[in-house]
Amino acid sequence: MGYAQLVIGPAGCGKSTYCSSLHQHCETIGRTMHIVNLDPAAEVFSYPVAMDIRELVSVEDVMEELKCGPNYGLMRCMDYLEDSLYNWLDEELENFADDDYLVFDCPGQIEIFTHVPVLKNFVEHLKQKNFSVCAVYLLDSQFVTDVTKFISGCMVSLSAMIQLELPHVNILSKMDLLKDKSSIEGYLDPVPRTLLSELNHRMGPQFAKLNKALIELVEEYSMVRFTPLDLRKEKSIQYVLSEIDKCIQFGEDSEVKIKDLDEDMDQSEL
Repeated sequence: MGYAQLVIGPAGCGKSTYCSSLHQHCETIGRTMHIVNLDPAAEVFSYPVAMDIRELVSVEDVMEELKCGPNYGLMRCMDYLEDSLYNWLDEELENFADDDYLVFDCPGQIEIFTHVPVLKNFVEHLKQKNFSVCAVYLLDSQFVTDVTKFISGCMVSLSAMIQLELPHVNILSKMDLLKDKSSIEGYLDPVPRTLLSELNHRMGPQFAKLNKALIELVEEYSMVRFTPLDLRKEKSIQYVLSEIDKCIQFGEDSEVKIKDLDEDMDQSEL
């Protein structure tokens, strides 16, 4: 069985930086992990690219051919990827062992993982190839500074969860760039009742029923738990990776070791 992370999130949330840091961490600990570029508009990489969608199609070529803008061009590229799953993707996967671990660095256009079926079909194809897949949703911690922004981020993450139907790990990225970490401490594992109170305080009384429905939705789907990621700290990267590994059942023979890590790690170091 192969293993895969589908790294998604809004543009600028740090997906490529996360992939690069993850690759460096795995090299340090002697673990093999392959990073795949699924962004046809990407230009510069800080990690070795094991597989690149630009060998199939690029935004620049589509824009030139269709005389269109970058967003429309990217959507057409993803359509082309969907049509090429049974030739290009299958041929590329033959270069990897059956038990390899792949990390897919995805584009940042939200509609790709919340509205259109291309990534869902991509994931289904990976499953048919005997891959265990987990969605890793990154949210920039610098924008989670109040309850309205937090709920907005939760809604996008929830849309991706429903669309992709995958085990799902939420990560607050760029914690190393956040100057005042106290501003988001209440959102790492918040109490729904507290969220509702803060939301009602920020919004007018006419939104009370909507606020209650949103908080209940977030609570029902267990979307209120985000794991902070500080790329300066190896323990933080190690903890995030262990959470993802458990989702895809990677290294079941190392389960005891991962459990010890969870129990012994000082959360303040994350």
